[in-house]
Amino acid sequence: MALWITDECINCDVCEPECPNQAISMGAEIYEIDPDRCTECVGHFDEPQCVQVCPVSCIPVNPQRVETKAQLLDKYRVLQAGAAPPSAPSASSPPPR
Repeated sequence: MALWITDECINCDVCEPECPNQAISMGAEIYEIDPDRCTECVGHFDEPQCVQVCPVSCIPVNPQRVETKAQLLDKYRVLQAGAAPPSAPSASSPPPR
């Protein structure tokens, strides 16, 4: 399961540097988590680091991105190998319309 940041986010900036997969970035109004890069810290830590440091508890599991621990570990391995995450478009793919 990928995590997501709700609109309760106060833009405190503590979550972004904690993400070992660089899945967190500033969105239009609040921080966002790229579900293709989020492994819930599987492969790095026992617990999601962004959840641990969030002062307002606004980082739940994204119900739209349910993944098993094995799937998260596979995603971690792909990211560590430097390849694009499985659901990310390749460089030769046209942008979505």
